Amino acid sequence: MRRIARHIGSTVFSSIFLALCIIVGLDVVAAVIDETGAIQRNYHFSDVLVYVFTKLPSTINEYIPFSTLIGCIYGMGLLAGNSEVTVMRASGVSLLRIVYFVMRPVLVFILISATIGEYLTPYLDQRADGTREFLRKGSSVQDSAAGLWIREGSEFMHFNAVFPGGVLYGVTRYQFDSDQKLEQASFSSRATYNASEDFWVEENVSITRFAENKTVTEKQITRDWRSELSPEILTVNVLPPASLPITTLHNHIDFLQQQNADTAMYELAYWRKLLQPFVIFGLVLVAISFVFGPLRDSTMGFRIFIGVLIGISFKMIQDLLGPFSIVFGFPVIYAVVIPIVLCSAIGLYLIRRSG
Repeated sequence: MRRIARHIGSTVFSSIFLALCIIVGLDVVAAVIDETGAIQRNYHFSDVLVYVFTKLPSTINEYIPFSTLIGCIYGMGLLAGNSEVTVMRASGVSLLRIVYFVMRPVLVFILISATIGEYLTPYLDQRADGTREFLRKGSSVQDSAAGLWIREGSEFMHFNAVFPGGVLYGVTRYQFDSDQKLEQASFSSRATYNASEDFWVEENVSITRFAENKTVTEKQITRDWRSELSPEILTVNVLPPASLPITTLHNHIDFLQQQNADTAMYELAYWRKLLQPFVIFGLVLVAISFVFGPLRDSTMGFRIFIGVLIGISFKMIQDLLGPFSIVFGFPVIYAVVIPIVLCSAIGLYLIRRSG
């Protein structure tokens, strides 16, 4: 039985890995072609390659569910095409045990996905985007059309590029009085966060103070900047919710609830990340049903074609239900759970019929 489990596991694992390599490879090529449109004087083709490959873990994490579906269809199809599945069933291996053998290598990809999403994607995505904006916009002037705008009290701030770990480039700060009149504007080429004392240090600072009939300018090599902003808060603001780790999403949702602010977008990302293993399990059940169910006599190409259609349909349902729940105000967890339940129910029903 161990030999059978090892054989099924290795076949399924290699098939999922092959599908992941092909799908991610196609996406990388498309991303490089798309990003070449942004090439300019300080942003070269080599920088495009660095940008795309820095975001590669995020791309891998995005396509693991879809690759698992296609890989399981291909791997189990190979076993069925060689009559190995028939021999296993004839020798007394139950359908439930075969499903268990298939799920074991899938768990490896679930762990890889969780690790990438929690530890690699947030850091690398922020670094890739920060480097891209720094190379394109620089740190010597403000580019209000890009970068990050943020408000703290009566002060409005803009950052050309935000790097992980508390490094900012192109920091512009506007301070207003109680009558919404501009009191002071400053620009610094760089700011770093002093974690031990909880303040920022600005470098190469130019300050302009506005009086009633005149302006006063001042330059400083460095300046301490005390603010409630922290690298964690900036990460939440600069990255899309889907790129944030589960722990950060959970903490930010609690913070927004305390402020009576809308949490729907972050809750949607939180539940999608938390329930992604069940998404993968549901898709695997559908893939297995293709081998034992109504498509067992179909060709490999046709099964993969149907699998691609199901994967695209599943993604479309997810993408539609998410915004739908936010607009109409029903719990976002339903928008995540409904496609999972539907997919799992279809897979279980087809497997049970064939058993």
